[in-house]
This record gives sequence, C-alpha cells and structure tokens, in this order.
Amino acid sequence: MEPSLLDYYKAIENASQKMLEAAQTENWDQVVRLEGTCAVLIAQLRSKARTLELAPDERREKVRIMQRILRTDAEIRCLAEPWLNDLALLMDPKTVH
Repeated sequence: MEPSLLDYYKAIENASQKMLEAAQTENWDQVVRLEGTCAVLIAQLRSKARTLELAPDERREKVRIMQRILRTDAEIRCLAEPWLNDLALLMDPKTVH
C-alpha cells in the first residue's frame, strides 16, 4: 500500500523528534543525518502532494503535526546554537560571537 500524505507528515514528525533526542545528547552527526532524512521525506511529500489531497480531518491532523514539528525545530535550534557558534569559531577564530 502506498503511503498517504499524512504518513509523510508523520514520518517527518518522527524524524524531527529523533533529531531533538540526538541534539539533547549532543550527537550532532546524527542530527545532520536525520536532517537529510527529513529533506528526502519533504521532497517525497511535495511530489505526492501534486496529485493527492488531504481530507478535511486529515488537514486538521496535518496542522497539529506541523505545530509539533515547529516546536521541536525550535528546541533543536536552541540546543544547536552554542554548537554552531563553536563550529564558526573553529572555522574562523577571528569571528567573535
């Protein structure tokens, strides 16, 4: 059975949650890998969305999923910010943050 559009949203949410868990343990390599997974899922979702539509109840569920993904993304960004600053310093020690 072919995945529904909602299945793609759920898969993105799942990968996003795993990214948060990896960020919480400072496993940045895993965060990057999962970010790639999300990118692939988003591309697949966009492709499928050209020919498929969500039912009204699925649209409501999509909104709830997207809100959770956005909250998770914000948490990941907060955790990643110090790491990204350290990385910038390693790449260009003259950079002051």
